[in-house]
Amino acid sequence: MPTTLRLLLAALLLLAGVVLVVLAVLGATGRLPRNRFAGVRTADSLRTADAFAIANRVAAPPVGAAGAIALVGGTVLLVLDRTGAAPWVLGAIALVGTVVLAGLGGAVGARAAAAAIAAQAAAPSCGGVCAGCDLVAGCRDATGTEPGSEPGARTGLTREA
Repeated sequence: MPTTLRLLLAALLLLAGVVLVVLAVLGATGRLPRNRFAGVRTADSLRTADAFAIANRVAAPPVGAAGAIALVGGTVLLVLDRTGAAPWVLGAIALVGTVVLAGLGGAVGARAAAAAIAAQAAAPSCGGVCAGCDLVAGCRDATGTEPGSEPGARTGLTREA
């Protein structure tokens, strides 16, 4: 492998490795702010801050592994002998491993964001009758019962078999 190409690939892998490891750490700790430039950026993950945080927390392990592979591959290319097929093989393995693991992290994070958005949409809300000042009972559906309770449980009426 020519020296210029080897050094260019090593620099690319080292830079990508540092960026991916930093993103993985920020995503895992929940300190990666919602933005349009870094992290898992899908329509679902950008919808809410919670979905973005969940997506990046789930994506952190594969993205961190991608960064580690890129760092190791770049370092090996810097110190490896310049002749033979070894630089080509190791460079290809590091590049493919980095891209595949980063893509896997993005896909897993996107699925987690979609699931979080779906769970938020499916969560019961106060779509029923206003309970007025009855803060203990919360919201009720159109029949006057609390969500998740048996019919008649609020009034003390129960069905006896």
